[in-house]
Amino acid sequence: MKRLLTALVLLSFTTLSYGQQDPQFSQNMFNRLYTNPAVAGSNDAICANLLYRTQWVGFGKGAPKTGVLGIEAPLGKFGVGLSVLSDKYGFFNNLQFKLALAYHLNVGNTGKLGIGVDVGYMQLTNNGDYIFNDPNDPLIPVGSVSGNAVPDLGAGLYYNSQKAYLGVSASHLIENEIDFGESSFKTKRHYYLSGGYSFTLSPSLALKPSVHVKSDGTSTQADINANLHVKDVVWLGASYRLQDAFVLMAGLNIFKGLRLGYSYDLTTSPIKTYSSGSHEIMLGYCYKITKKKTYPIKNVRYL
Repeated sequence: MKRLLTALVLLSFTTLSYGQQDPQFSQNMFNRLYTNPAVAGSNDAICANLLYRTQWVGFGKGAPKTGVLGIEAPLGKFGVGLSVLSDKYGFFNNLQFKLALAYHLNVGNTGKLGIGVDVGYMQLTNNGDYIFNDPNDPLIPVGSVSGNAVPDLGAGLYYNSQKAYLGVSASHLIENEIDFGESSFKTKRHYYLSGGYSFTLSPSLALKPSVHVKSDGTSTQADINANLHVKDVVWLGASYRLQDAFVLMAGLNIFKGLRLGYSYDLTTSPIKTYSSGSHEIMLGYCYKITKKKTYPIKNVRYL
C-alpha cells in the first residue's frame, strides 16, 4: 500500500509540468544568486555558497534531493556569477547551469543597486525508474530518456546596503519546451521578491528578519523568516512557509568568512502523513576584498 501511495504521488509530478518547477530552499537568504542575477558581486567579496536539501524524509523513493552551488565575484562596477543546480524529484533529474552578469550603481552613502541578467541552459532527464510500467503505453518510457537541452534566461534588480536588501527577479523568461519524443515538459516563468533588514538590538545581538516570495503566476509561495545573530558567531532562527512548513534553523561562523548552517522543516501540508520533515545544509565562504586607500601627493614647495 505504501509503495502504491508513493507511486501515485510521484506520478503527480508529471501532471504539474506547467506549475511551479524551481526547487525551494529554507535557507534562501544564503541562496540569493540562484534566483536573482543582480546579486552577483554586490557584497564586494568573492563568495561561494553550497546548499544541499533532502526533502520529505521517509517519503520513500523519489523524494526530492536538491543541491545548488553559487559562486560570485565583483569586477569593478560589474559582478559575475555562476550557479549550478542538480534537482532530483520523482522520475526526473533536472540539471541547470547559469552565468550571471550584473552592473552596480551607487545609491546614497552605503547603498548599491544591481541590474543583472543570467544566461544558461537546463536539461531534464526521465530516469524511467517506475514502480510499475505498462509496456504497451508509448508515453511511459521503460528506460532513461533525456530531453533536449534548452537555453534559459533570467533578469533581476537588487538593492543592498549595510542594513537592508531588496530584490525582484524573474527566471525562465523563455518558456521553452523540453521534448522527450512522445511527451514534453514546458518550463514555466517564475517571479521572485526577497528582502531583509538587520536590527541591532545590542552590541552582541542582531535580529535579521527576511521574506522570500516565489510565484509562477498561478500559485504563490512565501517564506517569512527571522534569525537572531549572537556576537556574529552563531545564529538561531525560524521560518514559516505558507501552507507548507514551519522551519527551524541554526548556524555558525566557523572563522572569518566561513559559515555553516542547518535547517529542518516540520511539514504542515497533507504530505506530513508520509514524511518526517526535510533537512538542509548550507556551507559558505566569502573572501572580502579590501580596497586600497589612495592619498594625494603633496608638493612641499606649496605647503
